[in-house]
Parts: sequence; C-alpha cells; structure tokens
Amino acid sequence: MGRHTSAVAAVGVAIGVVVTAGCSGSGAHHSAPTTSTAGGDGQAHAAPTESNPPGDIPDNQVYVAYRPTGGSFTGFTVKVPEGWARTVQGGATTFTDKLNTITITSVPATAAPTTGSVSAAVVPKLRTQTPKFAAPKVSEVTRHAGRVVLLTYRGDSAKDPVTGKVVRDAFERYAYYRSGHEVNLTLSGPVNADNVDPWRIVSDSVTWR
Repeated sequence: MGRHTSAVAAVGVAIGVVVTAGCSGSGAHHSAPTTSTAGGDGQAHAAPTESNPPGDIPDNQVYVAYRPTGGSFTGFTVKVPEGWARTVQGGATTFTDKLNTITITSVPATAAPTTGSVSAAVVPKLRTQTPKFAAPKVSEVTRHAGRVVLLTYRGDSAKDPVTGKVVRDAFERYAYYRSGHEVNLTLSGPVNADNVDPWRIVSDSVTWR
C-alpha cells in the first residue's frame, strides 16, 4: 500500500511539472503580441498598395473627343481620357490626372516640322524650360493624321504643392502639321509607367476637321 501511495504521489509531481511548464510556455506565447506590436509601427508607415502602379493609366480608361473652340487653330479633334481636369493657359490646353499630363498647343507655321527643325529650335528651348532635361531623341513616326515628328525626352516634374515631391517624367512630344498650322501634343508621366497603349490611343486620335 505504501508503494502504491508513493507511485501516485510521483505521478502527481510529474503532472505538476508538466502543468508548470505549460503555464510557462503559455506566458511566453502571450508576450509575442507585444513584440509584434512594436514591429507593427514600421508597417504602419509603409506605402499603401494601389490597384495600379503610380502613373499607370487604367486599361479600362474611357476616352472622349476634345474639340478646341478657341486659339489660333480649331480644325482638329483629339481623344483625351474622360474625367481628367482641364486648364487653359497661354494658348495651351492641359489635361491632368494624378501624375499624368496631356498638353495641346497650336501655332501658325509656314512649313511642316522636320526632325532637323525640331532638333534645332525645340530641343534648345525645352532644355531651358524643363528641369533636369535629358535624353532628347527626335524621329519621324506615322499616326492616323499622317507623318509627325516625335521628340522624346526626360525631365523633372514640378514640385507637388502639398507633398513637395518631384517625379522623374518621360515626355513624348508629337508635332502635327495641316494647312499652315502646327499642332503640338505633349504626353508626360512617370518614367517606367506603363502608358504605351494609352499614349498611342491619344497620339493616334488626332483628326483634321
């Protein structure tokens, strides 16, 4: 009988050790949220995930025809993204949304622009107007409206008035010509933004009236 009592007591001690160890493990487990919370402070400052990368124009973007009603030449239409903000200043009409911009100007011209004329006259002018102007490349391309001169380059955007942020932009400047008038279409957005298709839709939409 004494041996049986000793065995029971030994089992009780073993169970007590296990329970004590379990309680100790449980306490360690409950301390984990404190560590996780401390690490969570950095996570709170992470940039929010967006459905589209910054500067990318959505694939389902709708385009509408813009027809100028003033300025030196109104004989054309061009498609622009629906819902973009429009401003008119100094003969230029600009459409903007977030980090992307479309600027349209028209001027009288005695001859159609060429790669030579754009290189000699436009590039030096933009070099003085565009912060950190770089990598100009002039070429001829074909669009629906006919042969156009394309100037691509890079530059810094204007400083955001709220955040103070400056974005490195890629520019595409198309020079169209019709009956003594030159229409310039400049498309810009962040470098590496995937806007190849949207910019093609806009640049290919210029139609003479």
